[in-house]
Amino acid sequence: MAKAAYLRVYLPADRLEEPLVHVAEYDARGRMLTRGEYGVWEESVREDAFVLEDQGRRYVCPRYPRLRMLEGLLAFRNAYRGPTASVLVPEAAAARAARELDRIQERHPSARSHILTSPFYVPLRWFAAFDPAERLLVEDDAGALTIRYRTRMRDALRRMRRSAQVLEDAGFDDAIVEQVSDLVAWMQPFPPRSLLELDYGDVASLFSAAELAIDESAAEVAASLNALEEGDYEGAGEHYSAVASRWAHAQSLVYVN
Repeated sequence: MAKAAYLRVYLPADRLEEPLVHVAEYDARGRMLTRGEYGVWEESVREDAFVLEDQGRRYVCPRYPRLRMLEGLLAFRNAYRGPTASVLVPEAAAARAARELDRIQERHPSARSHILTSPFYVPLRWFAAFDPAERLLVEDDAGALTIRYRTRMRDALRRMRRSAQVLEDAGFDDAIVEQVSDLVAWMQPFPPRSLLELDYGDVASLFSAAELAIDESAAEVAASLNALEEGDYEGAGEHYSAVASRWAHAQSLVYVN
């Protein structure tokens, strides 16, 4: 099993255009990944959704697992150039995946990925979408501590756009700014009333309860961005180093794996 963290978009229940075959309750077991063909991690292909209640309203996050798996397979192949790509994912398999993806999008034009998955660690740019006060230290279904952040999409987009601008103004490489801009582009089409949730998922098990209790990653990312905006590059570096050090071990597991 792969440990993974998740960034999910929950739509107001009345905004769902298509009924789902099954709607699953919020269940940690439903977030498990298994190792599939070509080294790509996969999950159940059941067309279900995660559901939550917030301030008396019901929100639904469709999984669209087959859509996400096909997108992930093609993205995995496109991340490499030349012969390496064909070794990792044969051209015939990539072509079949592309054709199936086209068919899904023709049948369901509104279907799109509502979940981003990151094996073994939380990408630091995800934290920029949240206010530190939105941090929730909670117990999962197994009774283990984990961390979740949850915010309105309109607020998340405002923070992410500001983050991209701060990085650009500070002279960061285009590749770094583009990673944040790509996340903005993914978030942008969702309704402003949607909820964005960062869930440590099984990645939380890589940390002790004490480490989770003092984990203020979003606060450190926010402090780094604030310092950058004020031209305090030394302070920005200190805050960023603190959060990067916290996640260094977890991130290294990607390469070990």
